[in-house]
Amino acid sequence: MFVRKHSKIGEKMNKQNYRKEENAQSIQWFPGHMTRTRRQIEKSLSLVDAVAEVIDARIPMSSRNPVLDSIIKGKPRVVLLNKCDMADPNKTARWIQWFRTKGIPAVAVDCKSGKGLNGFIPAVQEVLKEKIQAWKSKGMVGRVIRVMIVGVPNVGKSSLINRLCKGGKADVADRPGVTRQNRWFTIGKGFELLDTPGVLWPKFEDKLVGEKLAFTGAVKDDVVDTEHLASRLLEFLAESYPQEIIRRYKLDGIDVAAYPGYELLEMIGKKRGMLVSGGEINTERASIAVLDEFRGAVIGKITLESPEEMR
Repeated sequence: MFVRKHSKIGEKMNKQNYRKEENAQSIQWFPGHMTRTRRQIEKSLSLVDAVAEVIDARIPMSSRNPVLDSIIKGKPRVVLLNKCDMADPNKTARWIQWFRTKGIPAVAVDCKSGKGLNGFIPAVQEVLKEKIQAWKSKGMVGRVIRVMIVGVPNVGKSSLINRLCKGGKADVADRPGVTRQNRWFTIGKGFELLDTPGVLWPKFEDKLVGEKLAFTGAVKDDVVDTEHLASRLLEFLAESYPQEIIRRYKLDGIDVAAYPGYELLEMIGKKRGMLVSGGEINTERASIAVLDEFRGAVIGKITLESPEEMR
């Protein structure tokens, strides 16, 4: 049973004090094991030939840890845009091209179904082409290629390994923070993967980055105000994917982009009969529904960032 939290959302976000562009939720989450993870990655870099960075295709830039660039220190890298089945395919294609213009091979994948994973090994071979040639010239034919898997929590690293490896399985759960230590996996003749725990960074300098990570579940829900978060998500969606919001929540005839997120949340709660005693709208229950339906791609195939924003 859902019981509305005493968060006083009506007081925090009313017509007098609510401003879309100024109401980004400040989200900070840096548990102690994140520091240990960084040290583990730095210590293990010398053991691998390349790094595979798994990102969320719905937020390709916000799900990239800026700290990783300094940690990886120029190690050859490929990018896997995971959860591509939940993302806008047109934007995913543009992101792949954007990464390639930066000299980074990128592949759209869905680690749960295995879609696109046949492009993983070729992408690694592409980025290591010169090294592989050098190994052959030294008679090191068939040398094992070792790849480290990195990424923020809940982005799908363990699901990737489970799809690729034929031996042991990595722990998988639809929540951040499952993998807690480095582990090796063999995924075929001549290929080994090193799994690492997800690592976030100490502070989100851009509040929008923290929010987008929270939208997708990379940040635990118990450290955020879910009503506020769902309201902010609805604003993003109303601006970029208004028809999906109108279709899913039966808001025909409403210019959803003209409303603050909390009002959209109340409309959705009312439409679905999410009421508590006295007829008050249960916005907590509505917020849980909105977040779950976005994360499950029930609202539609959505990407919240475009490569054009990087110019």
